[in-house]
Amino acid sequence: MNTPTDPAGAPEPGAASHLASELAAPTVSRAYRCQCGRPVFLRNSQCLACRTPLGYVIERLGVVPLAPVAAEDKAGDNDEADGAEPELFTVFGNPDGKRYRRCANLMTAASCNWMVPAPREGDEPSFNTDGLAPGFCLACSVTRTIPDLSVEGNGELWRKLEHAKRRLISQLLALGLPVVSRHADPVHGLAFDFLGNMPGGPHVMTGHEQGVITLNAEEAEDAVRERIRAEMREPYRTLLGHFRHEVGHYYWDLLVQPTPWLDEFRALFGDERADYAAALQRHYDQGPPPDWANRFVSSYASMHPWEDWAETWAHYLHMADTTDTAMSFGVDATNVELTSDLFTTDDLWQPEHPGAARFLDFLNGWVLLTNVLNELSRSMGQPDYYPFVLPRVAVGKLQFIHCVITQQRDRTGDAMAPAQIPPQAQSQQQDAAQS
Repeated sequence: MNTPTDPAGAPEPGAASHLASELAAPTVSRAYRCQCGRPVFLRNSQCLACRTPLGYVIERLGVVPLAPVAAEDKAGDNDEADGAEPELFTVFGNPDGKRYRRCANLMTAASCNWMVPAPREGDEPSFNTDGLAPGFCLACSVTRTIPDLSVEGNGELWRKLEHAKRRLISQLLALGLPVVSRHADPVHGLAFDFLGNMPGGPHVMTGHEQGVITLNAEEAEDAVRERIRAEMREPYRTLLGHFRHEVGHYYWDLLVQPTPWLDEFRALFGDERADYAAALQRHYDQGPPPDWANRFVSSYASMHPWEDWAETWAHYLHMADTTDTAMSFGVDATNVELTSDLFTTDDLWQPEHPGAARFLDFLNGWVLLTNVLNELSRSMGQPDYYPFVLPRVAVGKLQFIHCVITQQRDRTGDAMAPAQIPPQAQSQQQDAAQS
């Protein structure tokens, strides 16, 4: 149900007292709790209050408290070897449930707190380690190349890269999007290469090609990334933004290019068959068109339809995750002075779509929330948290992406089942380090 508004665009008194009462966000809670009741967070591997072990469990789509499996309960496991078997865990309060091991990257610089299935006879077939690197979780299994850890400082850069990537992967799973590693599909699966610039070698460019996402590890250095952001006159540049943008290219190959969505994509974003290299050169030689702010979520999005898609996709993921987090912690965004009117059905790509009203609530909830977030930033003397103004033309593109994602999530059958990327679906774009 849409929040009623007065002519100025502000919610009517009493229309909604809480963001969560008006908004059905598309993913899951981001507020996690230990068994002792204390709040815990996405990175935690142990509760700081009661020392209960914690881990991210894909089947729960979140960080949960864990209970070690008693030694006598391990005795019958077939894969135990000379007492050297890694410790087994169940979800706290469910001692007879599924068993898990720690990811092998827990004690490395990556400090991964994700759990790896430890299947036993009788578990459902879907609970397995297929597609995982031996000993590693799904999030770590999609990392193909890490920075050279013999170089001082690279361990910290790797940690930051993995933290951002794990947040990305957790959101993709919550959205019901397929996350297929190169171990499951060696040709078209998802893989991440974290590379550093070498003396005398070519500059590492952030980009995507055929499921392989390359990130320049130097982007994990805050001072370097801020310098690039200022030089390129970008309002926003983060590691997570890079990940979300590049994975958008991957999902375009998977969910749009080989599907009936392609014609609608071209109607909204343009014809992706336009020469990409020429468009890139033109963008850096001439800059964006003067009216880009009226049609795109960023100036870079105006460069080529592929980049418009990836920038809008990243923006949608920003919106979805931030809204879920705000709702999870009970943020009230209704008592705020708006700097712009709320959107209406006239701004949508398909106002008659069955999910249009729900998407519009999501969108307008985001407008309310970002006004609150900007006020919080200003109260600390910081730049605006959300330095964007969504043009109405971009709203239709966001709804299109919402429809593509929700169709994938709601598709008949298991939304988490592996999907194969058709061989013909190949993006040749290489992004110039754009978030």
